[in-house]
Amino acid sequence: MDGLNGTIDPRCLAEPPMALDVINQLDVFGIALYSILTFMASMSLLIYLEECLYVYKNISYPKKTTIIWVSGAAPTIAVMSCLGMWIPRSTMITDMTSNSYFAIVIYKVLILLLEECGGEKAFLKYSENETFKISTGPCCCCCPCLPRASITRRTLFLMKLGSLQYAIMKTVLSVFSIVLWTNGIFDVTNLDITGATIWINPFIGILTIISLWPVGIMFMHIRRTLSSIKIIPKYAMYQLVLVLSQLQAAIINILSLNGTIACSPPFSSTARGSMLSQQLMIVEMFIITLVNWTLYRRPYDPVKLEHYEGENNLDAKASLKRCLDEEHEA
Repeated sequence: MDGLNGTIDPRCLAEPPMALDVINQLDVFGIALYSILTFMASMSLLIYLEECLYVYKNISYPKKTTIIWVSGAAPTIAVMSCLGMWIPRSTMITDMTSNSYFAIVIYKVLILLLEECGGEKAFLKYSENETFKISTGPCCCCCPCLPRASITRRTLFLMKLGSLQYAIMKTVLSVFSIVLWTNGIFDVTNLDITGATIWINPFIGILTIISLWPVGIMFMHIRRTLSSIKIIPKYAMYQLVLVLSQLQAAIINILSLNGTIACSPPFSSTARGSMLSQQLMIVEMFIITLVNWTLYRRPYDPVKLEHYEGENNLDAKASLKRCLDEEHEA
């Protein structure tokens, strides 16, 4: 904005620049920054491919395919962010590609937790007569009074269905949004009640929460049993990718929509916000790719499933102890 007459640079209201315009306006610092970020994204992909080769040769099916899917979230997002950084007008497609891939990863994390226990049959045998604590995030962490759910084949089917629905619906809605976007109907900056964005995005948010719930339930149930294979840091990396790719991107998008992130021609406020988000994502996903490489590229020995006393068993034992103490005093 011009401080003297209060006018706005027309480029601040224009569409994101073409790739050639981005290259032409880069100075020495910009060239160095873009080169370093492109190198990081490329290294993320190469590290992931090396990890895939190791996993494919040394781990049996079907666990190896699940590990390849789960560990591929960070490098996929890094590469898509790099493409969106160089080609700003492709941001819509690159973001939805990353989000659709991560929707599948959420389901694959649930499957990985089961496979680390030896498969569904081994898990059901191990968890016989036990129950799930369903008062976990992100749905019901504030409802500790909820009853525990018995662990049956039907319960596992419903949990897998809860995560799988997001992988399917997110992909379908992404394709649908791109079709609307090409026709000028879907615009992330248009939050009017008559716009498509205000209806599609909240629905996707609800589906996301539903899909995360079964994964959280399963993790809370077996986190101590699988501690020997570093399941907690693996789950933490998955959660970190979720927060950075969804929450961080949403916050930056909101800041750019209300003008907090200033326009910098040829980038409008929203385009600059997307660019900053992609640059941050490349660095973050590169670091996560390195951490995942150390966690997943290793020999996998069979896990010995050992029972830990659940909360319901501990409560029963405490109640029995109090009764015995009272009888003894009497």
